[in-house]
Amino acid sequence: YYFGITIGGNSSRFHTHFHPQFLLQDSVEIAEPLNSGGASLGLSANLRISDRFILRFNPQLYFLERSIAYKVKYPDPAAYDKTELIKKVESVTMSFPLQVKFQSDRIGNFRVYALGGFKADIDMASNARAKRAEQLVKIEKNDIGPEFGIGFNFFFPTFIFSPEIKISNGIRNIHARDENLRFSNVFDKIQSRMISFTIHLEG
Repeated sequence: YYFGITIGGNSSRFHTHFHPQFLLQDSVEIAEPLNSGGASLGLSANLRISDRFILRFNPQLYFLERSIAYKVKYPDPAAYDKTELIKKVESVTMSFPLQVKFQSDRIGNFRVYALGGFKADIDMASNARAKRAEQLVKIEKNDIGPEFGIGFNFFFPTFIFSPEIKISNGIRNIHARDENLRFSNVFDKIQSRMISFTIHLEG
């Protein structure tokens, strides 16, 4: 077994499903998720099962900002009478992924690997219970989902340098829907989507 640190960046967004109420109302005409960038920092613990398989626990702290662009029929006085608005949902998420790596033979100081696993997320900045939420899209605290990726090992005398790209999809509906919230009630279901590029430094 061996340990390491993880640093990275990501592009995340919401995957949304509209509520039937969206088609019945005339206040919000468009509600479209946008891609937003973020960063992450974490640790990794690796257990070698065989020459081909590695079990990895890779807890990370993600700083995310996911946005939704709205077009409203009537100008919003709270946004200086604009008809086009962007609502940002900021998250500080602790992610606990458990992954299995399938690796190739080592060719000199290089090796390629694929990975798959499952993660559990806790959003420590969740606004699901916010009281003054008229302008918010409420998001639940917990999420789970699968992860898949590919990476490369570069071996140096004292450490392993491993760039990696990974896709993570949340499978829970993280939308805390409230019919009284103008920008939230248009959605029935919201799920998380993320593509992350990370660098692992392992000893």
